[in-house]
Amino acid sequence: MAEYLNRIGAGLILLDAAPLSYDWVPPNIVGREDEQGQLAAMFASIGTPGMSCRAVITGNVGSGKTVLSRAFGDDLARHLAGIRNIQPVHVNCRNHPTTSQVLQRIAKALDDRHPDRGFSASEVIQGIRRNLRTRNQHMLLILDEVDVLLRRESGDLLYQLLRIDEGRDESGTLSLILISQEQVLDQLEGAIISRFGRSNHLALKPYSESQLTAIAAQRSTLSTRTGSVSESILTLIGQASADTGDARVAIELLEAAVMRAEKGGFREVESNHVQRDAASRGRVVEPSVVDELNHHEQLILLAICRRLRRDPEVTSGDAEKLYQVVCEEYEVKPRGHTTFWKYLKTLETRGLMESRTGTASAGRGRTQHITMPQSLPGQLENRLEHALNR
Repeated sequence: MAEYLNRIGAGLILLDAAPLSYDWVPPNIVGREDEQGQLAAMFASIGTPGMSCRAVITGNVGSGKTVLSRAFGDDLARHLAGIRNIQPVHVNCRNHPTTSQVLQRIAKALDDRHPDRGFSASEVIQGIRRNLRTRNQHMLLILDEVDVLLRRESGDLLYQLLRIDEGRDESGTLSLILISQEQVLDQLEGAIISRFGRSNHLALKPYSESQLTAIAAQRSTLSTRTGSVSESILTLIGQASADTGDARVAIELLEAAVMRAEKGGFREVESNHVQRDAASRGRVVEPSVVDELNHHEQLILLAICRRLRRDPEVTSGDAEKLYQVVCEEYEVKPRGHTTFWKYLKTLETRGLMESRTGTASAGRGRTQHITMPQSLPGQLENRLEHALNR
């Protein structure tokens, strides 16, 4: 009975779903190595007792702000073990948008027995300080999406946290990292800006295609069976998410492709498992775009679609051979190599395909690898055949 439940835990492809979560922090950060060095430079003095450091990290959604800061906190705690007892605490201000909620979250992170109510903000702050001093800890506080808190309650909490040691004999109770999509320093009072310093601003650029491919590769390696997600599939995911520069899109495409393949009983992820989800969030090929192509451009695109319906990519050399086969099918004389290349570039310019230069699979030299990360080759094939058969 209930034999259908045998699929649960079968793991044809998926071994561990955790690395496919946005909130998962990888053992090594991919694509932000330079930024890690810059952040470390801002915290150069944190190993010295009594010293505090501060930084502001900004960037678009999916630019790696949270994972960079959380990994930095964990790495810092390990690196300074035996020198200084670093206690990282991460608070998402979108989930905890008031001063009392942020302070409650911090206090609970340090001591889960802390009462839920009954104390003023200043009392909770001094309780946090007393807790850290008693345990000889230095807190690295990461306030994520801090712009939500600032819009609601200005910078009062930041000012209180920055002055936590004022009037005390000991200093260096906490260091602070602010994370936001916006340049939050412009929203703060001069007294707070002077304590942070404008030079302690780390602005993250959107990820490049190669970085997104590397992120997908890392997550795939740690979550799926060896060989179940090929390099060409990972390249396809990188290309499909490159126009956003958003790591979340790449991770989401990987997860969706793995789950689609898993549900279908496949042991390997195929290109159509990626293309279906990529096409739903990408560019839509209007019928008029196909109609505007000349006859041979349509034939070339048809040849490419037929191959990409089953493979993640096709080389330009194979595409030209397939084009010649399609010309024979439609009883048309194929154009020469130079004209073929010109038409190929036209198709890429129109956004109907993408290409990258890579090593040829046979022999020496370089070749173009053609993909359609944001289109469904099967649907486009049907549209082209309809246009060609009019």
